[in-house]
Amino acid sequence: MTKKMTVTSIQKAKGERALVMITAYDALFASLFEESSDMILVGDSLNMSFAGKDDTLSATMDQMIYHTNAVCMGAKNSFVICDMPFGTYTSKEKALKNATRVFQETSADCVKIEGGKSKADIIKHLTKNGIAVCGHIGLLPQSVRGEGGYKVKGKSEDEAKKLIKDAKAVEKAGAFCIVIEGVKAEVATEVANSVSVPVIGIGAGNGVDGQVLVFSDMLGLFEAFTPKFVKKYLNGAVLVKDAVKNYADEVKSRDFPSEIHTY
Repeated sequence: MTKKMTVTSIQKAKGERALVMITAYDALFASLFEESSDMILVGDSLNMSFAGKDDTLSATMDQMIYHTNAVCMGAKNSFVICDMPFGTYTSKEKALKNATRVFQETSADCVKIEGGKSKADIIKHLTKNGIAVCGHIGLLPQSVRGEGGYKVKGKSEDEAKKLIKDAKAVEKAGAFCIVIEGVKAEVATEVANSVSVPVIGIGAGNGVDGQVLVFSDMLGLFEAFTPKFVKKYLNGAVLVKDAVKNYADEVKSRDFPSEIHTY
C-alpha cells in the first residue's frame, strides 16, 4: 500500500473491498508486510509464537509497547494496531491510563480490546478521550482459561444473537472496526451485515469484510500445531531449517567463507 490507511478509509472500505490485516512483532517483518497489508496488528499472540507460552495471558503492557514501537519503526506507512494485553483494561480508568501510554509512547494508530457488550462502556470511555479502538468478539484468547479452552462460537441461535448484540454494542461505543474470531461462518456473515463498521475475520469464514492471520502461522514457521482456519502460504520452517543446515555444512567443510566473502 502506497498510502497509509486511516480510521476513516478503513471504515469506507466496508462493502467496497476486502481488508488485509496481518500480525507483526518487530521492525524486520513489519517492513516486509507493509506493501501488501492494510493494517498490521501487534498481537499479544507474540508470547505464544515467540515466547513458547501456552496462551496470550502473560503479555504485559511494557512488552506490547516495546514491540509496537519496533513495528512502527519498520512500517512507518502502515496502520498499526496494538493489542491491549490481559488485565490492562479491567476498568475505564485503568483502560484509559494504559491506552494513553500506547498513544504517548508509540506511533500506534489504535488499540484492540477483547469483549463485546460487557466492554462497551470501556470502549466508549476510550473513544471519547481520543483513543481509536478496534473491537474483538467471538472467541476471546484472553478468556481461554476462564472458558476452559478455545471454543468455536455461534453454534446455537442464542450464541448467534449474542454475537450480533456484541457487535452492535461495540460499534455504538465507537469502535471503528471489529475482529471476529473462531465463529461459524454463516453467523460471522450475519454479524458483519448487522453493523456498518468493517468486521475482520480469523477463523470466521469468507463472508466478512476482511481477514487477519498470525504471520508465523501463515508462513509455516510455527510447527507446534496449525489451526483449521490457517492456510500456509509458505513452508517457512522447512526452508529456514534447510538454509541453516546448508550454512552449518559449509562452515564444517570450510566452504564458507569463500574468497568472495572475505576482506
